[in-house]
Amino acid sequence: MANSGFQLLGYFLALGGWIGIISTTALPQWKQSSYAGDAIITAVGLYEGLWMSCASQSTGQVQCKVFDSMLSLDVHIQTCRALMVVSVLLGFIGMIVSVVGMKCTKVGDNNPISKGRIAVSGGALFLLAGLCTLVSVSWYATQVSYQFFNPNTPVNARYEFGSALFVGWAAASLTVLGGSFLCCSCSNEERRGQQYYRQSQPSTARETNVKSSPPEKKEEYL
Repeated sequence: MANSGFQLLGYFLALGGWIGIISTTALPQWKQSSYAGDAIITAVGLYEGLWMSCASQSTGQVQCKVFDSMLSLDVHIQTCRALMVVSVLLGFIGMIVSVVGMKCTKVGDNNPISKGRIAVSGGALFLLAGLCTLVSVSWYATQVSYQFFNPNTPVNARYEFGSALFVGWAAASLTVLGGSFLCCSCSNEERRGQQYYRQSQPSTARETNVKSSPPEKKEEYL
């Protein structure tokens, strides 16, 4: 029961992280306009994400525009897009594989060792998804910092970290933590299965020896 609860904890942590990865990919607040320094505070706030740029007015109206061309974007935006899409796909596959390999499910109960290996594979997929998200968000944050402190960047064109970056860091941490829990819990189960298999071999050998001994005694009496 302890390993089953540990698996459930890791699975739900990874699932929550995967939902956060989807939210991070869709949110347009990867960077927002900065009002630091001598910048003039305007009534319009600018946001930019991986897919669109938005302008939020003081009246509450938000206007968004999807990027016209994918090839005209910067290299880091295209790379972050690819990494986030790969993270979402890896998390989806890891979610399905983990459900099949978890101890609390009835799929593959006749072979617990293979079931544990499947759960480890699901945890590894969650780990890869979290790492891809961490690389994407950190790289984007590095580019925002570089442009902010670049003296050639105009003051009114500087951006700061958006809320989506913090959501991405939290989602990556949850996904990596949940995948680690799945891998650790399932590896212990697999070791127990191997030890049980090794201990069962001498007992079967003794049973065969006991069964074969009576005919030898009968031959001696004859």
